[in-house]
Amino acid sequence: MTTTALPRFLALYGLLFAAFGVASPFFAAFLAERGLHPEAIGLVLAAGTAVRLLAGPAGGRLADRLQAPRSVLVAYLAAAACIAFGYLPTEGLPLLLLVSIAHAITLAPLTPIADALTLDAAGLGRRFEYGWVRGAGSAAFILGTLLSGQIVARSGLSAIIWLNGTLLGLAACCARALPDGLRRAAITTRERTEPLGALFKIPSFRRLMAVAALIQGSHALHDGFVVLHWRSLGIADGTIGILWSESVASEVIVFLFLGRWLLAKLGPAGACMLAAAGGVVRWILLAETTSVAASALAEPLHGLTFALQHLACMRLIGAVVPPGLTATAQAFYGTVAVGVASAVLTLGSGPLYARWGAGGFWVMSALCALAMPVAWGLRRNAEA
Repeated sequence: MTTTALPRFLALYGLLFAAFGVASPFFAAFLAERGLHPEAIGLVLAAGTAVRLLAGPAGGRLADRLQAPRSVLVAYLAAAACIAFGYLPTEGLPLLLLVSIAHAITLAPLTPIADALTLDAAGLGRRFEYGWVRGAGSAAFILGTLLSGQIVARSGLSAIIWLNGTLLGLAACCARALPDGLRRAAITTRERTEPLGALFKIPSFRRLMAVAALIQGSHALHDGFVVLHWRSLGIADGTIGILWSESVASEVIVFLFLGRWLLAKLGPAGACMLAAAGGVVRWILLAETTSVAASALAEPLHGLTFALQHLACMRLIGAVVPPGLTATAQAFYGTVAVGVASAVLTLGSGPLYARWGAGGFWVMSALCALAMPVAWGLRRNAEA
């Protein structure tokens, strides 16, 4: 295995995250155009989120048990592409809900299985860096979002479905060319058939999931209400767009450039601690300051609180989880540990912001502070 695999992974992540990017901003508007009122739109979106919590780990486990992550990824991508086009002739809540649930089932395992394949091919950074691939995906998501806005303005909301389905189909074709995991040749029958509970017998995995839930879950108030907060301060929408783009740009920079250096210097456990410290500072800045300059200093810390923490999780999962459980572990991390924490904290962010306003960011800061001693306990298990 050499870096010749890198272009294939870059192409996959570019297509996959572009597919996510073209659909995300306008999907709710598409549902409204198909006759759904706000409560029904909320039901469709919530049902998709709930289904992902089960479908993600199930898809990852299937990839591990069959010892065929590439084939399972291709099948899920192809199914997701086909189901996406099912939105086009569909109207009304029952049918749109059915299509949305089916689509969520096929979408949920995509990134975890792709991450497991990428980490295996990267050889924990000895062949190429996972962050290069994930950074390309983040950049593609941004480009997809920008592209969808232009196309919707010209062709209407149905264009996002055509784009999403087409990009997923191209990603399925691209995934067929991926290496299928050289380490898997040594996986025993026992490893393939171990239950999900075997993951939780790994102390460092349990601790890592707690760290991820605390740090990444702490983004809930920001993602849901920071724009309202900025607008309440009289910050112009154009400036808000710049502030938001700062966080995305810092994410890409860490994935592509700084992440490898920080992991080499600090190790995965130290990187988690730095991410937690970055979260403490970021949320305090937003809680206690009202100036644009302070927000402009806070937003680039997203590169630590999301991108660096994600890279550290990828490195640790690759180091401590047996090969026969890697796709399962990735799926549990992305859809359950982080997904449940984000969902619960997002639900609580509404009352929190309604009562305390920006002061609610102190709660998010406290979550990151709690993550620091938990991350410290990973040091004895961390492998650079």
